[in-house]
Amino acid sequence: MAVTILFFATLKQRAGCERMQLDLQDGASVSELKDLLAMRLPELQPALPSALVSINREFAFATDAVPTGAEVGLFPPVSGGGTSAQPDALPTHLHITAAPIDLDALTASVTLPSTGAVCLFTGIVRASTQRGAAPHTTVHLHYEAYTQMAEEKMQQVADEIRARWPAVEGIAIVQRVGTLLPGTPTVLVACSAAHRDTGVFEAARYGIDRLKEIVPVWKKEVGPDGEQWLEGSYVPARAD
Repeated sequence: MAVTILFFATLKQRAGCERMQLDLQDGASVSELKDLLAMRLPELQPALPSALVSINREFAFATDAVPTGAEVGLFPPVSGGGTSAQPDALPTHLHITAAPIDLDALTASVTLPSTGAVCLFTGIVRASTQRGAAPHTTVHLHYEAYTQMAEEKMQQVADEIRARWPAVEGIAIVQRVGTLLPGTPTVLVACSAAHRDTGVFEAARYGIDRLKEIVPVWKKEVGPDGEQWLEGSYVPARAD
């Protein structure tokens, strides 16, 4: 049976391509798929034990069967980086974008006539990071995403926020991709509610923390001394 493999971040670098077709035996598991990739692409082998796998944009695990025609994503843990209809028409804006993030416009997009509080978190590219005894200089960051899966996982994060904090009205989660210079906003999470004491602070914090766990976005740091992909350590579970 044929499946399509999509490689991201360091796995794409090691594979030397963004995608490939792979023939598997019927009923082959994720573990068997990894074994076959290790034989076909030896450069991948060192990264495969910790590599995450998705099947049709949902996280998959070692014993899961790979169905015929599946879209299989292969990627490292995410860097620790659409509008959907909601019940009661609550505004929800979820995007992966290469365009600049307009903080004012997104704040306005989650503001209703009943809104009295908006809590907004935005991440910024640092020019200098303290690592050990000396500062580490960043010339720019390059962000990459598995866009379709990322936006679906953003929807999951938004659903989790609404389940935990029912008073939240509007939600915006936006991740920028591409090459970004120091001082540039990279990600935004905004939550609105009628009052500040209804959970908007906690909801926005949960949103960015959860994004860093399950939304497939990676960043490559480029500095005067070279470049490196920055990977997280969170390993998704079936509940993710």
